[in-house]
Amino acid sequence: MTDAGSQEDARERTGAPAEQGGRLSRRRMLGFSGASLLVGAAAGAGLDRVASAAEEKPAAGGSIPFRGPHQAGIATPVQDRLHFASFDVTTGDRAKLVGMLKEWTAAAAAMTAGRAIGQGAVGGLAVAPPDDTGEAEGLPPSRLTLTIGFGPTLFEKDGKDRFGLKARRPAALVDLPHFPGDNLDPARSGGDIAVQACADDPQVAVHAIRNLARIGFGVVAVRWSQLGFGKTSSTTPDAQTPRNLFGFKDGTENIAGTDRALLDRHVWAAAGDGSGWMAGGSYMVARRIRMHIETWDRTSLREQEDIFGRSKGEGAPAGAAKERDTIVLARMKPDAHVRLAHPDSNGGSRILRRGYSFTDGSDGLGRLEAGLFFIAFQRDPRTGFIRIQQSLAGDAMNEYIQHVGSGIYACPPGVKEGTYWGQGLFEG
Repeated sequence: MTDAGSQEDARERTGAPAEQGGRLSRRRMLGFSGASLLVGAAAGAGLDRVASAAEEKPAAGGSIPFRGPHQAGIATPVQDRLHFASFDVTTGDRAKLVGMLKEWTAAAAAMTAGRAIGQGAVGGLAVAPPDDTGEAEGLPPSRLTLTIGFGPTLFEKDGKDRFGLKARRPAALVDLPHFPGDNLDPARSGGDIAVQACADDPQVAVHAIRNLARIGFGVVAVRWSQLGFGKTSSTTPDAQTPRNLFGFKDGTENIAGTDRALLDRHVWAAAGDGSGWMAGGSYMVARRIRMHIETWDRTSLREQEDIFGRSKGEGAPAGAAKERDTIVLARMKPDAHVRLAHPDSNGGSRILRRGYSFTDGSDGLGRLEAGLFFIAFQRDPRTGFIRIQQSLAGDAMNEYIQHVGSGIYACPPGVKEGTYWGQGLFEG
């Protein structure tokens, strides 16, 4: 980060006296229930895969600027680790919620720059809990990005307009419809606020979510969360295409983070879309998809390739030799995944994907609790994810997967100096 950014972080760490007092009053909690998620997640740091120098991606361990016209963690080159968390707001006090968002913004700016929050893990008053939990002490930023989004229930919940935001809910922030085959767990769905933490070191990502939850104690509580490893999509088209847990290359046709024309058309919301405070932002859809690994592993190679519409080794589209050869949809089975998800099958609709694999032990029957944590950003979910997912109702792959968790969130634009996450929503 630039020297100006470092000076700004230093100002944010000191904060105003009133904000320091607010932080002290909330940090009296003795522990964080989500801290146990560190176990296993911190087993090792992800390493950068090969990428184009033209992307100007920071070196492994480097930092990605927190401030800018768009939030980092959307078009940013995808890191190897994820900690996603959805929060419920537990207070009805709008001023407390805004105060927390200000503190979160200052903490996010510090952590993404590789700095401790406030006085750090060992500074400050000895008789009070530290400002930072300390498990990222001595670790580099690891390209940490933090991306925030606001769910439909922040605007209205159970018929109540808790924070006076109902009239400011964007038309594009719709409740997702029920799709064929959905078996959604309410405990792993929804939420008022979501934060996506991506980094190349799992401990750095977990540290970020843990500290936001700690700062938010008394204002928000974790509703559900998900750890992810091994990116399944890339925003860097010159990089090696990652593979999902079915062993296939995934995201070959994903939108590049450097393609400004496609980003403006399909990813970034515009003022003319109807909600001025969302201009420069995007809409995030998160889906926890359980993969029936054991059934898939007993399926023949030919059938696997027919289901995907690509070869398993090279990743070439059906009837072609190389991964990036021209796709001819007519060469694929009518219910092939690639054919049904392709823009030509969906009126040109496209989304930017940032998915991750996950394994959460076994289900008690000897089967892996594993799958894809699907994340997609788009300018409008109604013409993005929803349209594509409805097209996938006839996908042959549905025999091997099931959507079990879900969330949709409006991610505001990036923050500038002197502003905070969501300021346009609360003060616009």
